Amino acid sequence: MKERDQMSANRTKNLRRLAVLFLALILLGSGGYLLWKQLDYQKGARSYEAAARTAGIPQYIHAPEKTEEDGESDPLEVLLSGVDLAALRETNPDAAAWIVIPDTVLSYPVVQGSDNTYYLNHTWTKERSAVGAVFMECTCAPDFSGFHTILYGHRMNNESMFGVLKSYENEDFWREHPAVYVTTDDGVSTYDIFAAHEVGIREIVYRLDVEENGWQQEFINFCLERSVLNTGIVPASEDKVLTLSTCTGQGHATRWVVQAVLRER
Repeated sequence: MKERDQMSANRTKNLRRLAVLFLALILLGSGGYLLWKQLDYQKGARSYEAAARTAGIPQYIHAPEKTEEDGESDPLEVLLSGVDLAALRETNPDAAAWIVIPDTVLSYPVVQGSDNTYYLNHTWTKERSAVGAVFMECTCAPDFSGFHTILYGHRMNNESMFGVLKSYENEDFWREHPAVYVTTDDGVSTYDIFAAHEVGIREIVYRLDVEENGWQQEFINFCLERSVLNTGIVPASEDKVLTLSTCTGQGHATRWVVQAVLRER
């Protein structure tokens, strides 16, 4: 009887040891994953710090106050006209533009690949990273000349990449950050934000044949009806629309988008 009790006690001890070892392995694996993730994010951040240096602009773009000396010119457009896209293309020929929302961390090169998957997990320098890149829908005109241009970026928890876009749920944030600036080979373009909303991936926002089928007005109406912002800005069917698309953090069926219309020069 005593021998049987001793065997049972030893078995219990062994099970406890195995359970402790299993938990220790889980904690070690979790800690290792979190450390790897942090190092990966830091590598991505350094990559985009280097991008700003290569482009010849500050990494954080502040919207300067307009003075009488500026006349009709926008001082921010003057600053961004100095973006050196040619230098960026020496590192990566896929570099198409530079995008900025002033007074936020959103200031990045825009790349365009041959598909919409590569830059989900590669930075603008083509280094593998979960940070990814801000990239253009592969079927869009690289010079933003189509009716609708879509840019994709990850919703990072630290608001980097397209993480800051979630702030457009708040109308006060839109009032403080009402425009998106894009520098291309043709110069600097200003896009006025007119809508922000959650949208299904099969809705008209992601249809790539809107212009082909003459659905521009239906597209605009849909976006205005869904928007959580009341900006008073109503695009016309002949305007150019820019959509910034990121995930919602609630699955893959929908996306969060911030949409802007090209301002006439």
